[in-house]
Amino acid sequence: MPMNLIHRRLCASEKWARGVENDLLPWALDGVRLGPRTLEIGPGYGATTRVLLHRTDELTAVEADATYAARLRHVFGDRVTVVHADGAALPLPDGYFDSVVCFTMLHHVPSPGAQDRLFAEACRVLRPGGLFTGCDALNSWGFRLIHLGDTCVPVPPQTLPGRLRGAGFGECDVTTGKGSFRFLAYRKEAA
Repeated sequence: MPMNLIHRRLCASEKWARGVENDLLPWALDGVRLGPRTLEIGPGYGATTRVLLHRTDELTAVEADATYAARLRHVFGDRVTVVHADGAALPLPDGYFDSVVCFTMLHHVPSPGAQDRLFAEACRVLRPGGLFTGCDALNSWGFRLIHLGDTCVPVPPQTLPGRLRGAGFGECDVTTGKGSFRFLAYRKEAA
């Protein structure tokens, strides 16, 4: 999932990390309890991971890019379990996590079908009643400009509840904010 030079520099910057810590994650996780075991899909450079460490007891991060995964292992050491894998094919056990999160990365998943497989995998690794939450950017001219040459498949927020229900989630909520949307979805309880 390639990223252009400008996009890589932005995501690796201290300015982005401060924005994630002070604005993005407080908005995306407002009122959310993650529980003791959290899986983060697609942490990239780790700005979100740094914040999540303080919100859960056990954090696992799945990163598709081998270079980023190695960097995350170096930065976080044994505080985060880093797995190099595709979020649409998780090598993790069923029903293990209390929460699964992904922030500003869904648009880097190369197709709606792959996004739907990621949603299904998130549901599979959650315990019944577990939470899938995150946020992503809304499609706009400026957003597309930053992503020139990148893999960029925006998720239309109005389609997300139906797609998440199709992946096995029950209750879903999508909220649109300035330039972004956030979502909460709960795995159906066992029958």
